[in-house]
Amino acid sequence: MPESPFEKLITFAPELWRALGETLLMLGIGLSSAVLVGGPLGVALFLSEADGSARARPLGRLLGWLINTVRSFPFIILMVALVPFTRVIAGTSIGPLAAAVPLSFAAIPYFARLVEQQLREVPRGVIEAAEAMGASPLQIVTRVLLREARSGLVLALTVLAISFLSYSAVAGVVGGGGIGDLAIRYGYYRFETDVMVITVAILVVIVQLIQFGGGRIARRLDKR
Repeated sequence: MPESPFEKLITFAPELWRALGETLLMLGIGLSSAVLVGGPLGVALFLSEADGSARARPLGRLLGWLINTVRSFPFIILMVALVPFTRVIAGTSIGPLAAAVPLSFAAIPYFARLVEQQLREVPRGVIEAAEAMGASPLQIVTRVLLREARSGLVLALTVLAISFLSYSAVAGVVGGGGIGDLAIRYGYYRFETDVMVITVAILVVIVQLIQFGGGRIARRLDKR
């Protein structure tokens, strides 16, 4: 007698938990890198273009070129191109930690552009008022730009998290582990469609939770 979907879920529960943990690890490292590196890059890109001085303009163009270059790589090609660097950083080219390296490289420029776009939405009058009151550049960034754009930044991070959840599944297919690896090994190679359905359902639930949580936080932070 074939197993019911519930019995199948119980059977694969240990592997599902492990795969889920690997996916969340890859996603967590990628998002952390995006916030810690891509966030300041996005601010620097915005400031260099907003300044418009002869010294800032070349820096903005250089940053923009680097960001666009990395973003132009399809993720699967970026993973292959970064294999030597991944081995240096993670000590291996397979597993969730190794997959987190190209995920981070892809997430950093992606989030940098999102940050730049959100900062552009801050009214120019607010910035000019802060400058008129003698605020320093650092104060303008931390107390004006980031504060005014915080709701949009949360939504940008939400979009990034959902997009890179699918990237983590791709990373799993080529040796990164996680939900993607589990779905391919059982749902595709072994033709166990019920396992594929379970993994897809888990991803749908995660996406819904991320979207709900991000939207709720953004609404609370939006003081307009």
